[in-house]
Amino acid sequence: MKNCATAIVFALLLPAIASAEEVPEGFADVSTVVPGLVVDMRYFGSDNFTGAPVEGYESPVCLLSRPATEALARIQAELAGFALGLKVFDCYRPARAVAEFVRWSKDEDDLKMKAQYYPTLEKGELFPQGYIAERSGHSRGSTVDLTLVYLPFQSELPMGTGYDFFSERSWPDNPDQPSQARANRLLLQSVMVRHGFKPYEYEWWHFTLADEPYPETYFDFPVR
Repeated sequence: MKNCATAIVFALLLPAIASAEEVPEGFADVSTVVPGLVVDMRYFGSDNFTGAPVEGYESPVCLLSRPATEALARIQAELAGFALGLKVFDCYRPARAVAEFVRWSKDEDDLKMKAQYYPTLEKGELFPQGYIAERSGHSRGSTVDLTLVYLPFQSELPMGTGYDFFSERSWPDNPDQPSQARANRLLLQSVMVRHGFKPYEYEWWHFTLADEPYPETYFDFPVR
């Protein structure tokens, strides 16, 4: 009986995983709210560090919580005054996709994307160094991976590395970058922070809404 009670208490302390298949009402298709948003959902296709479409991405759609979506709309409006805009690489990420990343990280024979995404690291280092994790803030629905683009041509501002390049060179404050890349990273970070997002110390493209509406819930509905 004691063990049963302990198990119940432990389960209640764990973050919840919401496994419904339908998109919750608290989420929005960001492109329908943010005019001119460039959407390049990397995990829907094979242009990502796994080299293949990722489980859970059934459509190249950027879904986020409504507060995060509304914040991005305000950012896009501010950037438009400077002929700039946002380009998203990943938004809400199903828990099943995160589980696939973990499985991929343990497959030591699959190295086809090493040269492009993690040339200076062994695949087994990605997990302990925090580039791959068992749970992702993306699954809570208020984390987004993005960059800046010039309008109207939608060309990316140089940031020193590409998206998902696993290296210290991708750390936002890494000093070993050209001055223009450092300035562009600072611009992206400053506008995101000004509108309520928190940066991530290891990835210049990664931001989480500070006042996220689902801080303890990891969703698993597919992106569709």
